[in-house]
Amino acid sequence: ENLKTKFNILARAMYRKGLITDDDVIDSIREEHRILMDLGVIQEMPADDVIRTVAEGILQWIKGDVEAIKKAMDDYEKKLQELAKQQQAKPKIDVASPAVLQQLDKLSSQGKGKSKLIY
Repeated sequence: ENLKTKFNILARAMYRKGLITDDDVIDSIREEHRILMDLGVIQEMPADDVIRTVAEGILQWIKGDVEAIKKAMDDYEKKLQELAKQQQAKPKIDVASPAVLQQLDKLSSQGKGKSKLIY
């Protein structure tokens, strides 16, 4: 068992017994970010909507909401695929070795420094 599994099991048991509430999770996320900010690890507190999104993700696991977890995983996968497509669509810059640049200069018969190549 890894640490995440142990956390999920204990948090789920505490949640079912009413020892942890949704508000407790939200408050704990705020406190964690406040501590990180005080330590200088982060520069600013995340917005409330970001905190709520993080809390929703944690609560989905605590509550064992399989459908919500599957949907979140699918959404995440779609975002990754979209980002990959955007990366592929960006123009690619290739860097040639000095030897290749010299060959291109010779082929252009303009000599070094007179071509449009960037060194």
